[in-house]
Amino acid sequence: MDIKSFQRALGQIAEVRGISPEVIIETLEAAIATAYKKDYGQKGQKIKAKFNPVSGDVKFWQVKLVVDESMLYTEEEIEALKEKKIMPSEDFDRVVEGQEAPKKVVYNPEKHVMLDEAKKKNLDIKLGEELEIPLVSKQDYGRIAAQTAKQVILQKIREAEKDVIASEYRSKEGEIISGIVQRIEGNTALIDIGKTLGILNKEEQIPGEFYRQGQRLKFYILKVQETPKGSVVLLSRAYPKLVSRLFELEVPEISSSIVVINSISREPGFRTKMAVSSTEERIDPIGSCVGQRGTRIMAVINELGGEKIDVIAFDKDPEKFITNALSPAKVAGVKIEDKNTAVVFVNEDQLSLAIGKDGRNVRLASNLTGWKIDVKANKPILQKNAETNAESSGNKDEKSEEEKPKRKIRKSKKTKEVEEALESKEEPPVESIDVAQDKEKVEEASTEGKPEETK
Repeated sequence: MDIKSFQRALGQIAEVRGISPEVIIETLEAAIATAYKKDYGQKGQKIKAKFNPVSGDVKFWQVKLVVDESMLYTEEEIEALKEKKIMPSEDFDRVVEGQEAPKKVVYNPEKHVMLDEAKKKNLDIKLGEELEIPLVSKQDYGRIAAQTAKQVILQKIREAEKDVIASEYRSKEGEIISGIVQRIEGNTALIDIGKTLGILNKEEQIPGEFYRQGQRLKFYILKVQETPKGSVVLLSRAYPKLVSRLFELEVPEISSSIVVINSISREPGFRTKMAVSSTEERIDPIGSCVGQRGTRIMAVINELGGEKIDVIAFDKDPEKFITNALSPAKVAGVKIEDKNTAVVFVNEDQLSLAIGKDGRNVRLASNLTGWKIDVKANKPILQKNAETNAESSGNKDEKSEEEKPKRKIRKSKKTKEVEEALESKEEPPVESIDVAQDKEKVEEASTEGKPEETK
């Protein structure tokens, strides 16, 4: 064997597959042991091989389990199990102190060795341990053995590669990753996330969002789940922390821990409320998340397909925090009834805005603050304010009537001349009037304008 060529190929496989060289050597040892058993071993034997990558030598051992009489089925027990159509177990659980007694096994000379015989070869061996018996090394193998070894190598490398990928993504749980929609199977989307495919189930999708093949999106890595077919990476687009992770990408103040996301509440596809605070007084947490002309928050909204996002200021005072959480509604007052319930009073024109469509605004605010919020219309205060306003307006009108000066009527010049003439004219006293004289004057006045009668 060319050791240098072998080591070079070993390093290349390790680099391409992302598997450590030690794992590849273990895979090779398992394949060589399988080939040895195929050509030179017996049925039921357990062969162990040890490969030396420096010298290229391979050593072989037959492994047997150390048992005693108490761990073996008797002939009567075997017959009874066969009558009940129960196959006797051929496996043996090792003896561990403090645990239940091991299951009984059917003795097989190729798999088991009695404790007395094992003591002859190894005095320190104990019950339940494995005894390794050296075998003669072989170099030549038949075609079937070589083909079997090849299949073992491919299978072991595939399993090792899956384990490496699973451990890699297991360390990335709770992070976001960019992926491409590869195909849609029913309500499940399969996402290409690099070395493997992620699964986006229906319950983790944003309601109303449609996915097309080749579409690139960002996903939240929920967890790596073990299944009978191997490890599966579960993704999510509806998890609330997806929003916070997207803000970490867009807002440097959040990634540097200057701005802290204290809590977040989300209804996927509709609305998200996020409470933020700043560790430095000179930094505005809301302005940092919104960005200049809303560039930062719009990047997150576009990634989420237009989902509305409310960024509010966190406050240690529960009343102020609840007031902020119910924005954009204006709160008239907050009353804390007990440790978990708060009554919020709003004006009638703000009631529907505070509750929100389908109760979404108050529900998100409750989840965000951790308080059970009961929204009520502020009717008594409204009536009192109306009465107070009416009284104040009435007093103001009375006062204005008293205090306002009399209106001056503008008179024309002619009117003024007439009034002055009337005021200057002196009327004669009533006592000095002579009735007879006045009668004659009247008669004369009446005849003055008439023409004389013709004779």
